[in-house]
Amino acid sequence: MILIGQYDSPFVRRVGIALTLYGLPFRHEPWSSFGDADKIRAYNPLTRVPTLVLDDGEVLIESHAMLDYIDSLAPPERVMFPRDEPMRHRAIKIAALATGICDKVVSLFYEQRMHEQVSDLWVDRCRVQIRGAIAELEKARAAIVTPFWFGSKIGHADIAVGVMLRFLTDVHPGMIDLARNPALSAHFARTEALPVFKTISQVFIPPA
Repeated sequence: MILIGQYDSPFVRRVGIALTLYGLPFRHEPWSSFGDADKIRAYNPLTRVPTLVLDDGEVLIESHAMLDYIDSLAPPERVMFPRDEPMRHRAIKIAALATGICDKVVSLFYEQRMHEQVSDLWVDRCRVQIRGAIAELEKARAAIVTPFWFGSKIGHADIAVGVMLRFLTDVHPGMIDLARNPALSAHFARTEALPVFKTISQVFIPPA
């Protein structure tokens, strides 16, 4: 498999971390959707990352679809999205909140850095959405006593929240006060300390 995209993207990073944890071999092409658009377009007409090229040449273009696929390659006891309800939809909800925050982080960045006329209405809306979702995740994580969200083993929900917090604090430092979100702060520290999070990592590079 070939994973296309830089690890400063939380969407690319969550897939790289999952592939590594599963021990699935892959080649990483750290192409930028800006600087390397022509290279990416050869695989994905949307020129978006992550793009995952499977061994048979099929191409997946959305991170959740990639995780769904690689889960199918893992032994049942190691799958990182629970297969049984209600735990499955609960884990998917946590991951969706985290990736939704990442979407808003990107949208806010583009609004502030790439538009001459910044929309204060849009900026405020993004900030409200980010902070509201952070509050929901803090509440949910504070209710959990296990090392990870759904037990003693790391799952896709844990990865999604961990990479989101790194991305949010890198791109918009100071937007949230981690000291006021102790459960998420502890989760962030736990995930970033893991060897796989240190390996699958990159300092944020603002698009040119």
